[in-house]
Amino acid sequence: MITSLQNPAIKNVVKLSKSKERSQQQIFVIEGARELSLAMQGNYKIDKAFVCREMFEKTKYPEVLNTLSEEDIFEITNEVFAKIAYRENSDGVVALAKPKSHTLGDLRLSSNPFVIMLEAVEKPGNLGAVLRTADAAAVDAVIICDPQTDLYNPNVVRSSVGGLFTVQTAVCSSSEALEWLNVKNINSFAAELEASEYYQHIDFTHPCAIVMGTEAEGLTDYWLKNATKRIKIPMRGKIDSLNVSVSTAILTFEAMRQRGF
Repeated sequence: MITSLQNPAIKNVVKLSKSKERSQQQIFVIEGARELSLAMQGNYKIDKAFVCREMFEKTKYPEVLNTLSEEDIFEITNEVFAKIAYRENSDGVVALAKPKSHTLGDLRLSSNPFVIMLEAVEKPGNLGAVLRTADAAAVDAVIICDPQTDLYNPNVVRSSVGGLFTVQTAVCSSSEALEWLNVKNINSFAAELEASEYYQHIDFTHPCAIVMGTEAEGLTDYWLKNATKRIKIPMRGKIDSLNVSVSTAILTFEAMRQRGF
């Protein structure tokens, strides 16, 4: 039982909130039994788990610890758990895991792929929400171009509700992504407010990718010039933009509707 907030292992979990530490140690934090279960199903290597038994009694995933060795499970007090937890109403599990490779070459596509591409995404919550949508729609992959946030940011894990572990992801530059699309013969549709064509009029039934920019700046000229086509979502109110995760969901599920899913 770990009872001290000054325990070196606990202090290290706190350190892992920093991207630099995650990168140097090649380790990241997973909070929640459901998320941990999905990571294990996705063949992530779990380094160790910290468990507050009082809270864990309420979990809906009591079997999640069964495949871990006793040496890798550390019991902690409520106070210690509060020190390392990132969210409220947790079910008492925080684990450390090894990251995976996320290159374009790692992706395995279906015969008729649909891909979500995000350029320079900077908010972990938005990235997590997009991954959640990607899981719900069973898209082939999410590709993050020129990212401004770490894929293994704890808030990405939290907001994706474990979608990070169920969706194929790749991280690369925009130029690498465009070359990959061309090689794979995948059309790209860049979402832009000033586009002339509405998304409802686009045929998404063939291999394609939607390309989404940031809420503040939208897509850069690189994608606006090089995408197969620019498309937009009708805006009938006074506000001229939607949250990027909402926009992504709209386009993604129109594609799924057209594909008969």
